[in-house]
Amino acid sequence: MEAPLSHAGVSAARRRHLKPYQWALALTAPVLLVLAIHAAATHLNPNLEHTVGEQIDDLNGVAIYFNGGVNTTNGRNLSQDGYNLGLRYQCVEFVKRYYFERYDHRMPDTYGHARDFFDLSLPDGGINVRRGMLQFSNGSSTRPEADDLVVFRPWLFNRYGHVAIVASVDAASLQIAQQNPGPFGQSRESFPVASRDGKWFIEHSRVLGWLRLEDPPEDVTATR
Repeated sequence: MEAPLSHAGVSAARRRHLKPYQWALALTAPVLLVLAIHAAATHLNPNLEHTVGEQIDDLNGVAIYFNGGVNTTNGRNLSQDGYNLGLRYQCVEFVKRYYFERYDHRMPDTYGHARDFFDLSLPDGGINVRRGMLQFSNGSSTRPEADDLVVFRPWLFNRYGHVAIVASVDAASLQIAQQNPGPFGQSRESFPVASRDGKWFIEHSRVLGWLRLEDPPEDVTATR
C-alpha cells in the first residue's frame, strides 16, 4: 500500500499541475498587492487631524498646506498672469510659490518633478539654467544658507524626489520648511550640517544638494 502524501507533498503535486495562467496569477498576485498598498498609502489621507488644502504652517509669510498622501494632487496652481506654480499641494508647488511670492522669481523651466530640480551634470557652484539659480552639491565648498532650495533624491516610497526650503541655519544644523512630507510628516525638519576637508554636508543620505538665487532681489512679500 502506498503511503499518503504529506501536506508538503500535496502542495508540490498541485503546483506541478498548475496551468500557465494559474502560474502567472500566482506569481503576480503578491506584486499587485504591494502596488495596491503603495497606491493607497500615497494617494489617501489616513491623518484625521488635517484635511487636504488646510494651511498648517508658513515660512516668511508664504503658506504651507497639508496634502495627505504624497501623490495627491488638487489641480494646477497658476499665478494671475499664468505662471505655472505647480500641482497643489505638492512640494514643488510650495518651493516655486515661495520664490515667486517672496522674490518674484520665475523659473525658466516651469515643469518637472522634484528630482529634476538638481542637474547632476553641473559642477559645484554652476548655474542651473532650468531653475535660474546657482547649484551646489552636497559636499560643497559653499555652506547652505537660509532660503536655499534643498533637493532630495527619490526613494522607494517617493520616486519623484522631494524639495524644501532652508528655514534657518545655525552652527551645527539647519531646519527645512516643506510641503507634502506625507500624511504624518512634519512641515519642519532639522538635519545636522558638517564640514569635512573644507566641504559642507547636509547629513542626510538623500540630499543631492541645494540651489540659491544668485542675486536675491528685495523681499517683495511685504508689498503684496
